[in-house]
Amino acid sequence: MCGIIGYVGASEACPVLIDGLARLEYRGYDSAGIATVVQNGKLEIRRAAGKLDNLRARLAEAPLGGTIGIGHTRWATHGRPSEENAHPHKAGPVAVIHNGIVENYLELRSALLERGHRMRSQTDTELISHLIEEHIKAGCGLTEAVRLTVGELRGSFSIVALSETEPDKLVAAKTATPLVLGLGDGENFVASDIPAILSHTRSTVVLDDGEIAEVTADGVRIMTFAGTPVIRQPRRIEWDAVAATKGGFKHYLRKEVSEQPQAWIDTLAGRAIAGSPEVRFDEDLLPSGGPETIGRIVMVSEGASWITANIGKYLIEELTGIPVEADFASEFRYRRAPIDSHTLMIAISQSGETADTLAAMEEGMRRGAHTIALSNTLDSSIARRAHARLYTRCGPEISVTTTKCFITQIEAYYLFAIHLAARMARLSATGAGELLAPAFAIPAQIQRIFAVEPQIERIARRFAAAHDFIYIGRGINYPIALEGALKLKEISYVHAEGFPAGFMKHGPIALIDETVPVVVLIPNDDLFGKMLSNLREVESRGGKIIAVTDRSTDELRDVASEVIELPATNRMLTPVLMTIPLQLLAYYVAAERGTDIDQPRNLAKSVTVE
Repeated sequence: MCGIIGYVGASEACPVLIDGLARLEYRGYDSAGIATVVQNGKLEIRRAAGKLDNLRARLAEAPLGGTIGIGHTRWATHGRPSEENAHPHKAGPVAVIHNGIVENYLELRSALLERGHRMRSQTDTELISHLIEEHIKAGCGLTEAVRLTVGELRGSFSIVALSETEPDKLVAAKTATPLVLGLGDGENFVASDIPAILSHTRSTVVLDDGEIAEVTADGVRIMTFAGTPVIRQPRRIEWDAVAATKGGFKHYLRKEVSEQPQAWIDTLAGRAIAGSPEVRFDEDLLPSGGPETIGRIVMVSEGASWITANIGKYLIEELTGIPVEADFASEFRYRRAPIDSHTLMIAISQSGETADTLAAMEEGMRRGAHTIALSNTLDSSIARRAHARLYTRCGPEISVTTTKCFITQIEAYYLFAIHLAARMARLSATGAGELLAPAFAIPAQIQRIFAVEPQIERIARRFAAAHDFIYIGRGINYPIALEGALKLKEISYVHAEGFPAGFMKHGPIALIDETVPVVVLIPNDDLFGKMLSNLREVESRGGKIIAVTDRSTDELRDVASEVIELPATNRMLTPVLMTIPLQLLAYYVAAERGTDIDQPRNLAKSVTVE
């Protein structure tokens, strides 16, 4: 969950490290720090609690030289956010940065204390530097010391070590949390995410679990934890580095909302062609025995990906008739769910590194399930381990709160459901073509929704002081009520809940009074009349209704305080269009309340620990 950057080359390391940390700050911003080997061959460290600007101020007071170094931005797991708990951590000649959790932290710490080591922090990371120091004192080189140390650790971790004993070398190692090498001309890089190094190189190598990399200015050498050499060809990244900037918008979130039409097009590209009923994927997603071997589908995910999984459940069940379960990955791991060789498991993670989802997928594989990874990140841990991969193609998403990945996950489910139903002969070519046609209209329809953005901003100002919001929907749009509430909670810190509309009278309606805005998703479908009845119940209790609809009738305008009108699409794609105004509503409420929109408190983009 933390951000890691390392550099060795001919340039000054400090500016490279700070630039990399700025591009990684979405991974954590409780503290930040860097270490470099300065001209006298000694390691020096600068750290600061809070956001990266605090570290920049510290460096302005006490600059660091040197052409090799490591940097870290932290999301706290062990130890409170503070300068003493900030990385890098140093023991003797060794400095270490770390992402993940050392599960046997307590026993290792106790053993180190008994052997006379002195700990200065509450972190599990510091003990890694002490273990490496012990092996160096015993006569090991840095690479061997790291290799022996990782054999003593249990858990999920990525580490990068730097030592005064070999001041021209970085050594990196990983299990379960991401780490990528960047290959340059007379310089090389290590980072937890590609955007951190993209302005310097497009040639990358992704480390697999159980691998160590020795990195110098002249090249990299990869081996397994057992010491076996690994040969891997570099991969060229085609992203434009400008994609990771704000592009003139005040916040990354608003920029990424605007990028959704293009993200939709990119995810559709090559998989469906206008006028054709066929959906194609880069690889066969289904088990070798074909769709007839699938008895049930289980989706495992967390956060917003769990919400999209519930939409995927509607789509796949309706088109294929296969039973689908959408499960929290963190709960799935700790119960004996009925998984066997007739189970198709879809593991959903935007980053592809979500620890709970990865563990749930691996449990499913152990029980014989065929697995599909649904991710936005090529070569991520989940993607590499699954039997098949289905990528959204959003490009980097910098804001902690997801936008592009959310709607393209729905798109991926839609395409997969059509593909699977056609393979099962439950959907004719004509039927598939009729379902695909409206998907090509979605980008232009999202652009049309942006035309009502001033109205949404006005509504946000009207209700920004509210302490509670309620979101309601029915059928396939009920999960969008959950997503709208989640968005508002995440970035504005306003309490919000999403409910099925029919559930309101079973308890939540007790919350309704004139101070509670109620956001209602009411598309023009066979439940429109029932939803109107639900709205009458809310109105009679003083609730202020914000209706999001593609059918603005007189009766609806009579009962609602505000009506946001959307373009019409087919019933299965209404969740996509319903999502856009809820993103904008949350954004403008947060802006009115003055919160940190791109980096909301206590949250990080990629949750790589349990």
